[in-house]
Amino acid sequence: MTLKLRAAAVTDRGLIRSGNQDSVHTGAWLLAVADGMGGMAAGDLASRIAIETIAPVDRPTPDDDLVAALQEALGEASVRIRAAVEAEPTRQGMGTTLTALLFSAAGTSLALAHIGDSRAYLLRDDDFTQVTRDDTFVQLLVDQGVIDAEQARSHPRRAVVTQALQGEPANPAYSTQPPRAGDRWLLCSDGLSNVVRAESLAEALRAYPDRDACAHRLVDLALRAGGPDNITVVVADVADDPDE
Repeated sequence: MTLKLRAAAVTDRGLIRSGNQDSVHTGAWLLAVADGMGGMAAGDLASRIAIETIAPVDRPTPDDDLVAALQEALGEASVRIRAAVEAEPTRQGMGTTLTALLFSAAGTSLALAHIGDSRAYLLRDDDFTQVTRDDTFVQLLVDQGVIDAEQARSHPRRAVVTQALQGEPANPAYSTQPPRAGDRWLLCSDGLSNVVRAESLAEALRAYPDRDACAHRLVDLALRAGGPDNITVVVADVADDPDE
């Protein structure tokens, strides 16, 4: 039986922010989370442009065309963001993260696109792994051995991204892998991952079989941790039962 992707999403303003700059898409083939930056209105606009641009990719796509489809969409999103900045100079500096997962028509491959610090995690056979690598200043420090991962969690510049979709040249990361029945994916903005430890994320993914309940539980954990930022969560399961 062909593997299928089933997902649930929750987004929340958090407890501190006056608005929500995150945008999200969940469909039969495509999952995407974008976290805007560059001021309240501009950040909201940038993330919305990214999601609106990538949404048409949510269609049956052959295995060999997955990465090309994502590359084209991210390139177009960057062009549209640049046009929005040129139309209104006060938007200068606006941009957005984007993490997207595209499932193939045959259910035999998936592709990930990533830029910024929104994340994708995979729970497979009880092993929980962060699949994406943050494009952040503190991640560079970790890579260089200047600080360790624990120090990075509280570093004052942990929110400084080194890459985003801003209408300027960038190098998003792309990867592919075969899915397995029983895989559970988590896509999220840093409003979750910056305040909830990986161990707690994994525990929730294991403890809540229902995707919607799991997504709400993860948002609740971020709110209990202070909710300092917007929180967006997508929980997705790879299933061999189309009605699951």
